[in-house]
Amino acid sequence: MTITQTRPGEGQGGAVRRPSRLFRNMSAKVAMLPLIFTAVVIFLGGTLWTVLYSFTGSGLLPRLEWVGLEQYERLWGTRKWIVSIQNLALFGFFSLIGTLVIGFILAALLDRKIRGEAVFRSIFLYPFALSFIVTGLVWQWILNPEFGLQSVVRELGWSTFTFDPLNNPSIVMYGLLIAGLWQGTGLIMCIMLAGLRGIDEDIWKAARVDGIGTVKTYVRIIIPMMRPVFVTALVLIAAGIVKLYDLVVAQTSGGPGISSEVPAKYVMNTMFGGQNLGQGFAASTMMLVMVVIILIPWAYLEFGGKKNG
Repeated sequence: MTITQTRPGEGQGGAVRRPSRLFRNMSAKVAMLPLIFTAVVIFLGGTLWTVLYSFTGSGLLPRLEWVGLEQYERLWGTRKWIVSIQNLALFGFFSLIGTLVIGFILAALLDRKIRGEAVFRSIFLYPFALSFIVTGLVWQWILNPEFGLQSVVRELGWSTFTFDPLNNPSIVMYGLLIAGLWQGTGLIMCIMLAGLRGIDEDIWKAARVDGIGTVKTYVRIIIPMMRPVFVTALVLIAAGIVKLYDLVVAQTSGGPGISSEVPAKYVMNTMFGGQNLGQGFAASTMMLVMVVIILIPWAYLEFGGKKNG
């Protein structure tokens, strides 16, 4: 008579019975519970709460007084909001292109393994370590016509030189753009440089053997291979553009007049300065829509493109 013993977790015939998918990697799932709770309750819950109260007539305190789309109608009928959207579009367009182009050019130059690369990399990345408040105050001083760049150039002999963007409503956003590029380009340069360092050296050797020039190699071969890097950089830049606030407050406080207003500043002023939570929630919801418009193309490029491929 033969007695067959089975070990725990084994079925008949000695086959190991694997735990159900629900109970696999339990330690990792337990460790993720705080993150899941934070994401669902705080982020998702806060977002839904904001959208819900954007349809109410909340003033100093939130209250469930339904007004339908009245807050959105008032929002899009307010000149300050329209100006802030136009300013954000102008700043975003030039910031997106400028940061990507300058960041990639700097990364391509550093990728040539020049002497003192670590020093230059640190110099270019240093502005990103500063807060936007500090950056705004520094560039407010640099662009000040009395003792900034204009004053220095005039002292050198060009007495008619004029460069005062922060006090000129028609070009004030370009003054903000200069400061934004100065701070944000270093991070994009590092991301691009990491992508370039991931390119196989054999590709460059093959291009040189085929007689392909450096610029054409970048355009035809390297940049298409770096598509995920560009998508990541694009999302980071776009997220920074949508929440633009600190730089404006530090440099211009929205002036002259309302010529440098942006949506985030409009939300803060409306909710805390104007004590109109309903209007602020409506503006916040529209900013959320902007973020969703950015995330949808990113999600398609990252996941839909791979699936189709």
